[in-house]
Amino acid sequence: MNLPNKLTIIRMLITPIFLAVVLWDKLPYRFFIAAVIFIIGSVTDFLDGRIARKHNLITNFGKLADPLADKMLTTAALLVFMQHGLCSIWVIMIVLAREFAVTSVRLVASSQGVVIPANQWGKIKTISQMVFSIAIMILAGFNEMGSLPASFDFPLLSNILLWITAVLTIISGGTYLWASRSQIDYSK
Repeated sequence: MNLPNKLTIIRMLITPIFLAVVLWDKLPYRFFIAAVIFIIGSVTDFLDGRIARKHNLITNFGKLADPLADKMLTTAALLVFMQHGLCSIWVIMIVLAREFAVTSVRLVASSQGVVIPANQWGKIKTISQMVFSIAIMILAGFNEMGSLPASFDFPLLSNILLWITAVLTIISGGTYLWASRSQIDYSK
């Protein structure tokens, strides 16, 4: 197994650790610790793709597993945010519907020997999810410490950031599904 694929697997393994830390409500500074773990996972996403492209280590496993690892990490964060009133259930529904649709198309393509990699919109969507998630976790840490001003509407800001991600999710899913129509045979 090459280095980019190992980094992808590390991101998958980081996800339950991230989730356990952020859900452990007795852990001091849990949101800050979770943010660090999430950043490590996000860096592996950046590195695996960069290394794979630079050293021509792109594999079919990487093309399929990399987006899955991203979805595991970002969905875990969204679920935590929803639990804390920081994310609308509609945002999660939009994100999951897009992921199920794109994954279904990838499976159909794979059964036909075609691999459809993520497009630029998918990368923009993933970056926005990761950056906004980190920002929300850091703010949640300060909020839990009582360091945010009482007038600061943290849940509103969090939801605005995540709705931006939801819009990018719709765009990325639509462009992916549109591009796939010419690459796979839906009649089989």
